[in-house]
Amino acid sequence: MSEHVEQRPSTPDPAPDPDPAGDTPVAASGGDPGQPAPSVQVELKTIVELCKQRGIIFPTAEIYGGVRSTWDYGPLGVELKENVKRQWWRSMVQLRDDIVGMEQAILGPTAVWQASGHLANFNDPLVECASCHQRFREDHLREDQLGSETAEGQLTCPACGKAELGDPRNFNLMFKTNMGPIESEHSAVWLRPETAQGMFVNFSTVQRATRRKPPFGIAQMGKSFRNEITPGNFIFRTREFEQMEMEYFVEPGSDEDWHRYWIDERMDWYVELGLRRENLRLREHGEDELSHYAKRTVDIEYYFPDDSMGWSELEGLANRTDFDLKAHQEASGQDLTYYDQVNDQRYHPFVIEPAAGATRATLAFLFDAYRVEQVPDAKGELQERTVLKLDPRLAPYKVAVLPLSKKETLTPTAREVFDRLKGRWMCEYDETQSIGRRYRRQDEIGTPFCVTVDFDTLDDRAVTVRDRDTMSQERIAIDELEAFLAERLPSI
Repeated sequence: MSEHVEQRPSTPDPAPDPDPAGDTPVAASGGDPGQPAPSVQVELKTIVELCKQRGIIFPTAEIYGGVRSTWDYGPLGVELKENVKRQWWRSMVQLRDDIVGMEQAILGPTAVWQASGHLANFNDPLVECASCHQRFREDHLREDQLGSETAEGQLTCPACGKAELGDPRNFNLMFKTNMGPIESEHSAVWLRPETAQGMFVNFSTVQRATRRKPPFGIAQMGKSFRNEITPGNFIFRTREFEQMEMEYFVEPGSDEDWHRYWIDERMDWYVELGLRRENLRLREHGEDELSHYAKRTVDIEYYFPDDSMGWSELEGLANRTDFDLKAHQEASGQDLTYYDQVNDQRYHPFVIEPAAGATRATLAFLFDAYRVEQVPDAKGELQERTVLKLDPRLAPYKVAVLPLSKKETLTPTAREVFDRLKGRWMCEYDETQSIGRRYRRQDEIGTPFCVTVDFDTLDDRAVTVRDRDTMSQERIAIDELEAFLAERLPSI
């Protein structure tokens, strides 16, 4: 991404658009019908196996049988996910002067979720099989079996195959607990199902403290919790996940232009970080699926090459109007308007919300980076290699330092090289197995560069730098190594 960010105008320049309403043309049922076919083909089970084998992501408490749809992030996984979040924060906050950050508490009082509509509207339709007693989301079953969430017809249990599903009932997705030693309705608190509400209830406090004027945004990353009826597909749908959300407060009447602006910005972010454009599309929400607060919503979808996922949401971009600020003002009795001194008017800003999942984005980057290639070995014979072609900004390790052997004569120099680099980039030191096997391992976890310290290094003070993508090798003096890598790697 570019280091330079232009000052944003008070209202974005309207782009040429054949739609007289000024909206970005997006198909209601999917993306551009002329879009190239998706190019990602790796199976989900392959990604799951790679993640466990290489310490990226694995089941929680596996030695005790695990917990359904709950996952731990290992040494590589935590770096990868943090890099995704870091790049989001960099683009949304660090490189802009119109967005600030905050962090709200995970636990929240009932009043917040009543005002937001979550207690009344945050429900999924639950059906239970009378035969095997397994439970499922009715809307998902209708889409899978009948082709539409609203289609009429007989449903069968996907577990036992019997048509003995009961009538649907609403199931609230929020986790409830109690604060303090006595359990009562007065002590009830809720684990947040999203990060958005903290930015609405703190709107006036943040606006006054930062002296921001619309258009401006508040951004937040963090854990959210939803008691999903049917979690699954690895980290695709889980009950505990991480979000990256931003609420952009704008003057009423400018909301449609800003909505279009953020749709373009967010699509570009995924492409710049390596997702192939043919694997992305925009999908317009139909009137029957809009959230209760939304004037318009457009999803950025990614093609997950699995029958149970397919084209699925990576990020939702909603025009939330002034619903949230008005709702919290009415419930709390506190003024959540903005006073425009220049025009001597007070109003509730409209809100444009880009809401992304850090967890699902991490999975998408893994899918899109995975490659199996045929490459020549030292004898010119073709061999298969697995490589994660992650953008260097996302790669868990940027550099691997590899002494050619474990002989003590190489260790001091190899450690010297590692010490020089580790203060600037996340690096790995690896001296076990043959150098060829170590190269393949670094390819498989996405490390952009390997630095090999060999016996010639002791005489010429130079190392061999190997590029992950091209597999080309170049001899570089140790004293010039940091500058060489700095031209090719991000500094964060």
